[in-house]
Amino acid sequence: MTEHPVTRAAHDSDIPDALAADLRTGWAAQSPLDVTADDIGPYAAKRRAALATAFPGETLVIPSGTHKVRANDTDYPFRANSAYVWLTGDTEPDGVLVLSPAGDAVLYLPARVGRGSSNEFFADRTHGELWVGRRPDPAETGARLSLECRPLAELRLPPGGRVLRGVDAAVDAQVAGDPDRDAQLAQVLAELRLVKDDWEVGQLRAATAATARGFTDALRERSGALIHGERWLEGTFWRRARAEGNDVGYSSVVACGPHATVLHWNRNDGAVRDGDLLLLDMGIEVRSLYTADVTRTVPVDGTYTPDQRRVHELVYAAQQAGIAAAVPGAAFLAPNRAAMLVLAEGLHDWGILRTDPHAALADDGPGAGLHRRYTLHNVSHMLGLDVHDCAQARRQHYHDGLLESGMVLTVEPGLYFQPDDLTVPPELRGLGVRIEDDILISGDGPVNLSDQLPSDAYGIEAWMATLR
Repeated sequence: MTEHPVTRAAHDSDIPDALAADLRTGWAAQSPLDVTADDIGPYAAKRRAALATAFPGETLVIPSGTHKVRANDTDYPFRANSAYVWLTGDTEPDGVLVLSPAGDAVLYLPARVGRGSSNEFFADRTHGELWVGRRPDPAETGARLSLECRPLAELRLPPGGRVLRGVDAAVDAQVAGDPDRDAQLAQVLAELRLVKDDWEVGQLRAATAATARGFTDALRERSGALIHGERWLEGTFWRRARAEGNDVGYSSVVACGPHATVLHWNRNDGAVRDGDLLLLDMGIEVRSLYTADVTRTVPVDGTYTPDQRRVHELVYAAQQAGIAAAVPGAAFLAPNRAAMLVLAEGLHDWGILRTDPHAALADDGPGAGLHRRYTLHNVSHMLGLDVHDCAQARRQHYHDGLLESGMVLTVEPGLYFQPDDLTVPPELRGLGVRIEDDILISGDGPVNLSDQLPSDAYGIEAWMATLR
């Protein structure tokens, strides 16, 4: 397989022969990178063995992906495919992992072009070292990952292999596809990732701890937020994400006042006002690319009004019921059912839900689903390398499956009373509350990985008082 072509910009000048010749000379010898073996190596080897066992005697091809254009000749920051990262620990672009029919693994990577042997290092905006910095060569990466690595130019893909498609068009073009067989590879990879090993749980603990510090940073910045609005808090959290991790794990939701009733409000361009609730749904992706996903809804001025507290306490009670239901052997939907029952009963008690709560939670019937007008979403999704992890797993293994020790999922009930919803009492219109934590399924009971942050109303008020 050929290396990617040299990339130039429309506004670049041609490079005269004299300049090219000059740039290829006069450089000091570079020392090899100081390579230390990553502790992910043994875990990634076990994952590759499990994948090979699922497809005995077959060639499996899993690419990292390549750069994606953001606008014209500028790219988005690169983020490697999650399955590739899970199998290798590598997070760089243009890699291709190949498992042979015997189960042997080779990682093919772009060769590092030394100074003096090619124009690439000074002419290529995407890969050249003078443009983007030094990259490790395949041997250095192999030593770090405890994995055989070879130059990408040596890659020869045999016909009939399974490919994780839609990740790298250049790889897709090398092997004629069978959509059903390739879809099975994607499904099995997602299902193997459902249960986290000890190393992954450690990464998620690090992500939630960093996220808690990011929340604290943001809420210390109340004075800046009152001037600059939601953008200020988004930027403050992002600074922590870059300092301690790779980036945010998803677009942060910083939603003040009625914006909190918009589930995926990520414009984050509104005002922040005393007296309003502030919904923060944010997560830090650490450098291994595992992400947290945490939500808190706090009073901007530090104290809930009676109506805000009433809504928050109902959502908190629903979340506690959902967390308690997150145990091995329970249905994946058990936390959702437990939380929704609490919300439906509360809405019924308030006179908002005008049908029996159990009828609302039924699959069909005249009142089925009516509580969802005010809550809209289920309370859980898997969490790991992706914020919505393992999304390609088959329904029977995920949505309709059972919880197992080692799975990590969110529990995040919410109530969203739209400003113009005439079925809601006027004093509650425009209030949105969501509480979300990251829960490890364990035989000893649910483990809240994000419990560094208080989630009950009085605990949040006390915490915010310490930040003034």
